[in-house]
Amino acid sequence: MASKTALITGATSGIGKATAQLFAANKINLILCGRRQDRLEALQNDLGAMTKVHILNFDVRDKDAVLSSINNLPDEFANIDILINNAGNAHGLEPINDGSIEDWDAMLDINVKGLLYVSKAIIPKMVSRKSGHIINIGSTAGKEVYPKGNVYCASKHAVDAINQGMRMDLNPYGIRVGAVNPGLVETEFSKVRFKGDDVRAETVYRGFQPLKPEDIADIIHFVVTRPYHVNIADLVVMPTAQASSTILNKKEA
Repeated sequence: MASKTALITGATSGIGKATAQLFAANKINLILCGRRQDRLEALQNDLGAMTKVHILNFDVRDKDAVLSSINNLPDEFANIDILINNAGNAHGLEPINDGSIEDWDAMLDINVKGLLYVSKAIIPKMVSRKSGHIINIGSTAGKEVYPKGNVYCASKHAVDAINQGMRMDLNPYGIRVGAVNPGLVETEFSKVRFKGDDVRAETVYRGFQPLKPEDIADIIHFVVTRPYHVNIADLVVMPTAQASSTILNKKEA
């Protein structure tokens, strides 16, 4: 894997950042994408001693920026072997009758259209080389629907469908395609969903041991390091305390 190059979206926090750190420790060259330039530069400084790192500052919702940035990569980073479609967010947790159109647009634009824009920029070269590995980060919300999850669940169901269709369409070219679908992972996810309400966000993870970003990064690294004839097509992972989106074994403090 030391000669491979991976592009990771949403690399400045949570699962993306943990994956970048683990990949760097295993000498995988990195293209790190995110909206926060200061965090990208800090990651480049931290990980650059272990592997080659290139950073791309864009919002996956910006189609032109995505295509321009990826199509103009330096030659040493131009051939992307591994794509980790990690960028994604939840916005709001209201019943659909009270939902915000702005929140709906953000979730569909980031979770669905952003994933497609990045994939569109990278897949043609994988097709021409007849090799590559794409990991789409989904969610248990893409496997079931829960109250007040409506549009977020819809966006992650779309990722599930895209993952399946992508695997079928790219099969003739020997490209591996799979999804990792986490349950409750303690990241900035809930802070974004609740629009910076730290107290409300913290209650999500209280009373049980949630997954950590490093848990998911370890799984992603396992998936991409399997022998090439092995493709882990669809993986669901939850903390032991979680049985479904609505069943959680919380202990009172």
